[in-house]
Amino acid sequence: MTLSNTKIFPVLLFLMALPMTAQTISSRLVDAKTQKGIPYATVQYGEHQGTITNDEGRFSFTLEAASAPDSIYISSMGYAKQGFALAQLQDSVVLLQPKAIELSGVYVFDKELTVDEIIEKMVERLPQNINKEPVKQRFFLRQSELATITKVDFGFEESSIAELNKGLMDSIAASIPKNANHYTESLGDLYKHNGTYKLDIIKAADLYDKNQVGSFEELGERMQTIFTQNIKPDSYLKIKSGIFSQKVQVDSILSEMAEEEAQKIQDEVEKDTISGLVDAQRSAFKELLNELYYQEDSKLDLTRKTRKYAFTLAGYAEMDDAGVYVIDYEPKRGSAEFKGRLYINISDFAIMRLDVQNTERLRNFRLLGITYREVLYKGTMRFAQLPNGKYDLRFMDFTFGRYFAVDRPLKVIEKNKHVKGRRKQNELSLNIDFRMSPTQKWELVVFDQEVVPEAQFTNFKEDKTARATYMPTYDPGFWQGHTIMEPNQAIREFTVEE
Repeated sequence: MTLSNTKIFPVLLFLMALPMTAQTISSRLVDAKTQKGIPYATVQYGEHQGTITNDEGRFSFTLEAASAPDSIYISSMGYAKQGFALAQLQDSVVLLQPKAIELSGVYVFDKELTVDEIIEKMVERLPQNINKEPVKQRFFLRQSELATITKVDFGFEESSIAELNKGLMDSIAASIPKNANHYTESLGDLYKHNGTYKLDIIKAADLYDKNQVGSFEELGERMQTIFTQNIKPDSYLKIKSGIFSQKVQVDSILSEMAEEEAQKIQDEVEKDTISGLVDAQRSAFKELLNELYYQEDSKLDLTRKTRKYAFTLAGYAEMDDAGVYVIDYEPKRGSAEFKGRLYINISDFAIMRLDVQNTERLRNFRLLGITYREVLYKGTMRFAQLPNGKYDLRFMDFTFGRYFAVDRPLKVIEKNKHVKGRRKQNELSLNIDFRMSPTQKWELVVFDQEVVPEAQFTNFKEDKTARATYMPTYDPGFWQGHTIMEPNQAIREFTVEE
């Protein structure tokens, strides 16, 4: 049997179209001498298009065959910039040769500036260099929430309610996961202007363990049942912790519980039509972008209080085909809290890259058995020049680590003045010892960005029906056909234990 011409023709058309489909390039960038991955290198595949390697040196991007460039350029500080053909990058290991930062003498200046003069000009030029016009950015954002609980001990002492016993307290402590990781990945367009953010989410993924959430809900329901069965509605609770005490009416608590249950039902109904994804992502952007070095709310005071820092000119280098001053900074006699490195454009004194690491705890609060510390503030910010000559964020990797602990007694006493005999009805005594180290990490890549008319920004309406796809195990095919920042090993190996 032979195929008729009418059947062959569509097949030929299909075969002819195959080379024109999108192509995904995946590779890993490594140091030619050490064979270690090169993190956060720039992979440029268009005039204003590119991606960034992850912390293991891995990268991938998707191109339409019709727009495939002749060469892909890869660059990283401390390495020679190189161009590669697409075929050289597909499923391979790419080697970059180390290149030391050049010292003075390489660049010729009309007047060679001191490091303090460079910093002064950088601060002076901030209003001219920072983009303030509405901008649209194609982004990929990965949020990692890593919670490590080192100790949970409720220190059960006594209880007059049989169900509120040591066994229940121990089961609650045992059910709290010692390591709870939650990853959220999203791809979309960010519209931003004057601190206002609007999002168009294309696709998103949520990686976490639903079983952990379910176990907490079950325990909460069990505690609520015990509470309502044993406590009189017209009682009040006296809650004592250390030298402090507080009186709470039980009927108001029960009323609040009823309201919470009603809200849960309402939330479940709304889940079918409206998710909190867009709002949550907007909050994440606000929290992250508020830490940009020029923001008033940023903990990093480098450009606002330059007198607190000592600056050293380490040399000169090239970034995005521009010459840059390479300047190290550190606190003067402990007066500041950060150290790092700046890469400042020689021509216009714009900061093109900033590396930061805290040198001491940013916050250390301890009072009456409660401890709160901000222990880690570390990141890299990179900026690219827009067609309007201003600079906007191109990449940001930022980690914020904290420590939280409670070590104090807790006593809950039920009293009721409407019963005969003594007012004291029930009592629960605990001695809580809880220690936790939560860490938040953001990885933001801007693949493409453009200045847009203010009317386009104003008229854009968010689609709040966008929802994230839940993943109990990481699916490498989920982002097929999209350019993202490659996941690290911890994410690739994420799976929920049954």
